[in-house]
Amino acid sequence: MALSVPQSIKAAYDVQALREAEFPISRESVYMNHAGVSPVPRRSADAMRQVVEYLLMDPAAAFGASFMKTDHACRESFRALINAQSADEIVLVQSTSLALNYLATAIPWVSGQNVVLCDVEFPSNVYPWMKLAERGVETRIIPARDGGLTPDAVADAIDGQTRVVTVSAVQFFTGHRSDLAALGALCRERGILFVVDAIQAVGHMAIDVQGMNIAALASGGQKSLMGPPGQGFLYVRGDLIPDLSPAFLSAASVVDYLHWLQYKLTPLPGAARFNTGTPNIVGTAGLLASLSLLHELGVSNIDAYTTALAGYAVDSLRARGYEVITPAAHGPIVTFRAAPDDATTSALVSGLAARRFFVVKHWDRQGNAYIRVSLHGYNTPDEIDRFLVALKEVGSQP
Repeated sequence: MALSVPQSIKAAYDVQALREAEFPISRESVYMNHAGVSPVPRRSADAMRQVVEYLLMDPAAAFGASFMKTDHACRESFRALINAQSADEIVLVQSTSLALNYLATAIPWVSGQNVVLCDVEFPSNVYPWMKLAERGVETRIIPARDGGLTPDAVADAIDGQTRVVTVSAVQFFTGHRSDLAALGALCRERGILFVVDAIQAVGHMAIDVQGMNIAALASGGQKSLMGPPGQGFLYVRGDLIPDLSPAFLSAASVVDYLHWLQYKLTPLPGAARFNTGTPNIVGTAGLLASLSLLHELGVSNIDAYTTALAGYAVDSLRARGYEVITPAAHGPIVTFRAAPDDATTSALVSGLAARRFFVVKHWDRQGNAYIRVSLHGYNTPDEIDRFLVALKEVGSQP
């Protein structure tokens, strides 16, 4: 059953021009695995190549004033993206996992306190908290409701010992879109730190860390931000930073650090206290370029378009009889059951890849296999239609 494309699926920017200028992958592929790893825009690839040329011919300059300007520009771009109060609340880190480990180990815990999260979180937002059992901290993993963590579920789970509530803004598996404003308000009322894993959302939807009472937010660059793997960021609200004691220190995370031989253990006053080791100067340049594209398009514009696009995919799949587990409140992720067993699902994904349609298989907690489609601002309704035709054709092959 074919559905007509709703008139509402129209971007506020020129999608075709975007595809031609920035995403050559769209010429030969239907790429719908942005929740796994996104292709970088052409401008980001160009920016990284330029830094590599600096490393080839003038490496000292690449590591000197040039990188300092890029680092500041990147942090300022993130500040604007999430409405942080200051770029000093932001530090560039390798990944979401690393950022959340930094945060979890820096909080001054008291034995008996607890962390609340739900059972469809990606391990990056689970393991750092579970590891705190060594300090007497309990991790309360509660059942998801409607595909994610809801304010009602949190209200039922928290108590006077709850120190942190943590959630993915968009769940990697179900596509559930968390009500960050409501969760943040609840945490504010109860004096709880609200922590957000934003890797599937920060390049798709508007996030206001001040308005949503977000204490800390982390994201790798390779998914919704469409940046290079191995470069992301951590935001920590400024008033919390003085009480955070990093588990690791480096030559760039302490005061007066340029005096290399005056060994000091006093952390820098801002989020820079979480700096560790040699910066990823190539990745920073690529991420800054990706951020420039997101700002040009407008994250709210991307959100409206990709949410409508995902809704069209949900409706089209259900019209064809597929079981879709993506809830009504969703982001750009659609997950559905395409076959009764794991092997057949794997064969479908492989068959689609052979035709240059890229999606992934994921399992639920019981080990049932699903196919996940994850979109970004340059995908089109036509690509969804073509994907559904290819899915049927691959499924009918002997």
